[in-house]
Amino acid sequence: MARYHLIACQVLWRELCYHAALARNFYTFDFLEQGLHNTPELLRDRLQAAVDEWDEPACDAVLLGYGLCSNGLAGIRAGRHRLVIPRAHDCITFFLGSKERYREYFDSHPGTYWYTPGWIECSVQPGKERYDLLMRQYVEKYGEDNARYLMEMEQGWLREYNNAAYVDLGFGDNDRHKEYTRECAAWLGWKSDELTGDARLVIDFLNGPWDPERFLVVEPGQVIAASHDAYVIKAVPAGA
Repeated sequence: MARYHLIACQVLWRELCYHAALARNFYTFDFLEQGLHNTPELLRDRLQAAVDEWDEPACDAVLLGYGLCSNGLAGIRAGRHRLVIPRAHDCITFFLGSKERYREYFDSHPGTYWYTPGWIECSVQPGKERYDLLMRQYVEKYGEDNARYLMEMEQGWLREYNNAAYVDLGFGDNDRHKEYTRECAAWLGWKSDELTGDARLVIDFLNGPWDPERFLVVEPGQVIAASHDAYVIKAVPAGA
């Protein structure tokens, strides 16, 4: 039985804990709050601190439950233990099962905004609920006229999207989350789609072996870098 320490985004806690409970290994967990990817430098600092703080000698590897995430993982260095990271641009790859499936859907459905249990539970997703919440906050802070202007700006970035896609990994309260996604899409005037997820990437991430086509293993003395090709990320010597 291997012993792994898992550092991951909070949006993945259900899926990772569920499959870890079914796995043959022993795990410890450190979940960081959702939203750090919005400030890549902050994500990098918080994640590096979490890696550096873990100093358990009996640990076989530290698993990072992130994708490249707005380049937030670029520059993360392995400390005492090797790091294992899926080759993924962001966390949605965990739900779809591979970076290739993610790319295929992205190319055929441009303008997609993703909904998953973790995203729905950890933050308020685009839809009426988000609009009403932000409107109240802006009115209280800036007054009604300024609030309406700020909401026009808020709605502006949503015009880049036209499709709400929910990924179902087959457990949990999916019916409620699916209905929520459909309601959000209807209010926004978007299409709505539901995809059957693929847990193989999550399962293999937790258990290994980590084949180099799908996972990057970063040895002590190496750092993570963006590879700008199909592999998404690579390991380079520290200071290179």
